[in-house]
Amino acid sequence: MPPAIVIAEDDPNIVLSLQFLLQQAGYDVRAVNDGEAALAAMRAAPPDLVVLDVMMPKLGGFEVCREIRRDPRLAGVRVVMLTAKSRQREQAEGAAAGADAYVIKPFSTREVVRRIADLLAAPRR
Repeated sequence: MPPAIVIAEDDPNIVLSLQFLLQQAGYDVRAVNDGEAALAAMRAAPPDLVVLDVMMPKLGGFEVCREIRRDPRLAGVRVVMLTAKSRQREQAEGAAAGADAYVIKPFSTREVVRRIADLLAAPRR
């Protein structure tokens, strides 16, 4: 069974690009466009990894990440944060929330796919 990935991002262009490349790489990909839908999707079927936009409707990425880390069923899910915020403070907040990686927009979608592959290949912490 291929690794499962949830993309939680409200920009449809980013979703289409990431979803296409991740599916081409052999991953099982589900996409949602807000934080509440991300948590619901993950609780229904825990993925191996989630890509979280920091600024989403309903619940932001930092809040979703903290909820993931509090939920014993989801605690092992790897988290990649996507954001236009490049300040050190936001990166520190992502790390404090439990993110495994922090990617600043604009980014190369191929680079994000490579980072996802590296995270999924690494042993769980």
